[in-house]
Amino acid sequence: MAWYDWVRTVEVEPSLYAADFSRLGEQIDHLLNAGARVFHFDIGDGHFVEPVTIGPIVLRSISRHVHERGGVLDCHLMVDNPERHFKQIADAGGDSVTFHVEVSEDPAATAALAREFDLRVGIAFNPETSVDEAVAASDGVDLVLCMSIHPGYSGQTFLPESIDRIAELRERVAASVYVQVDGGVTNDNVAAIHRAGAELIVAGSAIFEREDLPRAYQRLVRALG
Repeated sequence: MAWYDWVRTVEVEPSLYAADFSRLGEQIDHLLNAGARVFHFDIGDGHFVEPVTIGPIVLRSISRHVHERGGVLDCHLMVDNPERHFKQIADAGGDSVTFHVEVSEDPAATAALAREFDLRVGIAFNPETSVDEAVAASDGVDLVLCMSIHPGYSGQTFLPESIDRIAELRERVAASVYVQVDGGVTNDNVAAIHRAGAELIVAGSAIFEREDLPRAYQRLVRALG
């Protein structure tokens, strides 16, 4: 399946990095029941970003159930040498991989390698990286992820200059390429993020730090306007 088979007009993606891992399966079920379809799965290696986060073993433990319920797993690689991880992610049930332009000398070749494992492909860029660089690397990918925080830790505050970066990105990449935003998403800014051009909006703390996950997810969806 392609991204256009997964995305309605806009998708709020629960970021599993922010989940309670003692209740991971239960929380995923609650969100699937609430209407979530795309789950964001952050992988950090302790090099490109400081923390070592979840990886293929956790991905394998949830992928079959997510797929049986009609969901997909969108894997964000906050890692050096992302190509080393593609096979493991595909074998563990990941559906899409997004790697950072900051670690790829040849984004087109990296994307082509990911497709050899039947993975959909995105590129990501950090707040310090220019939109120009992201646009130059966007040919042939399915999505471009504009980081609206410094990657690595959940719970950071949205960087307000990201709105203009999102709008410029949406204007300059191909219409077939989705614009994704990750970091600091709340009920108060999600509509502005969508209006700026984002169709894929990743939310961690805004969902998982609430007691009622389905209600938190649905509030974000309603806040889109």
